[in-house]
Amino acid sequence: MAETLDHLIETNPAIMMGKPLIKGTRITVENIIERMAAGESESQILRALPHLKPEHLRAALACACQSLHADHIYPLAG
Repeated sequence: MAETLDHLIETNPAIMMGKPLIKGTRITVENIIERMAAGESESQILRALPHLKPEHLRAALACACQSLHADHIYPLAG
């Protein structure tokens, strides 16, 4: 069973407009996912954001994945 990483992510309307972020930081899940999508490796991200650990990156991915599990209708191209 996958490790639960929810305790590493927080939202606070007073910080970064309430976007999900790494607990205790101003680093958003969005920022981490964008870096990954741009091709940065885990080690590059961890060097650029030295107070993060690998489990923070996994938590960001899990958070992004969880948001895609929300009830949402994706229109089919027709």
